Amino acid sequence: MKEINIKNAGITLLIAIVLWLIPAPEGVKENAWHLFAIFAATIFGIILKAAPMGTMCMLAVAFTAITQVLAPGNPSASIVKALSGFGDKVIWLIGISFFIARGFIKTGLGNRIAFLFIKIFGKSSLGLAYGLGLADLCLAPAIPSNTARGGGIIYPIMKSMSMNFGSVPDDASTHRKLGSFLTLNSYYMNLITSSMFLTGTASNPMCQKFAANLGINITWMSWAAAGLIPGLAAFIIVPLVLYKLYPPELKKTGDAPKVASEKLKEMGPMTKNEWLMMLAFVVLLGLWILGDTLSIDATTTAFIGLSLLLLTSVLTWEDVKSEKGAWDTIVWFAVLVMMASSLNELGFIGWFSELIRVKIGDLDWSIAFPVIVLVYFFSHYIFASATAHVAAMYAALLGVGVSLGIPPMLLAMMLGFMGSIYGVLTHYGHGPAPVFFGSGYVDLKAWWLRGLEIGIVLLIIYMGIGGLWMKVIGYY
Repeated sequence: MKEINIKNAGITLLIAIVLWLIPAPEGVKENAWHLFAIFAATIFGIILKAAPMGTMCMLAVAFTAITQVLAPGNPSASIVKALSGFGDKVIWLIGISFFIARGFIKTGLGNRIAFLFIKIFGKSSLGLAYGLGLADLCLAPAIPSNTARGGGIIYPIMKSMSMNFGSVPDDASTHRKLGSFLTLNSYYMNLITSSMFLTGTASNPMCQKFAANLGINITWMSWAAAGLIPGLAAFIIVPLVLYKLYPPELKKTGDAPKVASEKLKEMGPMTKNEWLMMLAFVVLLGLWILGDTLSIDATTTAFIGLSLLLLTSVLTWEDVKSEKGAWDTIVWFAVLVMMASSLNELGFIGWFSELIRVKIGDLDWSIAFPVIVLVYFFSHYIFASATAHVAAMYAALLGVGVSLGIPPMLLAMMLGFMGSIYGVLTHYGHGPAPVFFGSGYVDLKAWWLRGLEIGIVLLIIYMGIGGLWMKVIGYY
């Protein structure tokens, strides 16, 4: 399979050239406009899949340095600034958390947690759905790769349970028996839990970074506090709604606890490495929660957790080196954050925000707020990457909203939540989507239709309950 799509690569290059040649609008520095041309072309290239995301980002670094848009006339400073994203603490928080996630998978602790919840709740198809969701919820704070969490831990267990009750991927007549319901519910629960924690999915810290660029401070604890109530409400409501909209034919799964018990028996008692992994998890969670009080940064906490795992040999350096997903994420995250942050520093985001504010006019913030959130949510239909969507639109829409008088923390958090839950819309909308859709349990029409219905439910929960909750806790 070719990594480069020549046709789409040509379209991407044409976009870059056209934007570059257009004169900078009044009020925009020429180098800021040229950086925007590179940034826009990179995002379009990712959307069009002209090349892998890492390739697109390496090309962006090269063009940014060659054209000296970040430091006109100073080639040495240009490359330093083009590589500045790799020194950003947010990038390393995500990268290290991927390594920590590897510990859950390697030791088997993630599977053990999932089977324990199935053993307790798995007597019915709805209970089984909640059991798998609770496992995801427990793992979410420390596993920011929701693809690793959903695809590497929850999905194999979900599929195994479905097949155990005669719902087989290769037999379409059995899909609705159990597999279709569990597939969609597990995916939706993964996105909900991703929204609840700063470390729940990779794009959340990117939102934190962009909000900080606009003077809005979000910590691990402040994100968790804001996401707690709407997240739990969605966690409880969504399976019930899906159960009505897309019910499984099999309502009772009395054998599931027995199957889970057998799996746990096969695993035996918790190993030393599982206990050490659990200890590291508790330390991480404690330091993230108490970080402000103890003056310990979230990224420092991640380094502490990784160090514990390496010193106790739960992970080896070979494990760290072989975690391709982490290194891949570090690369493209660093580049996208560098370009988006530089656009803000060069005044482009401020100019764009003011331009939109003038066009909208005197729109009251209570009207502008839902409009901005809805535009951000439904525009995800054109994005195959949550991170690319955040990089392209989060900072700009946040800037527009703040300029219209929307409470900064309210909008910053709400757009942050959308960065997870808009993934329900399509079968390519978030990292775990291709894994769950690839099971074959849900056809394309059902995936999109259920996604739209559940998306509307989630919007009501997060904007209604979430908005009121943030008012209660004093975020605006």
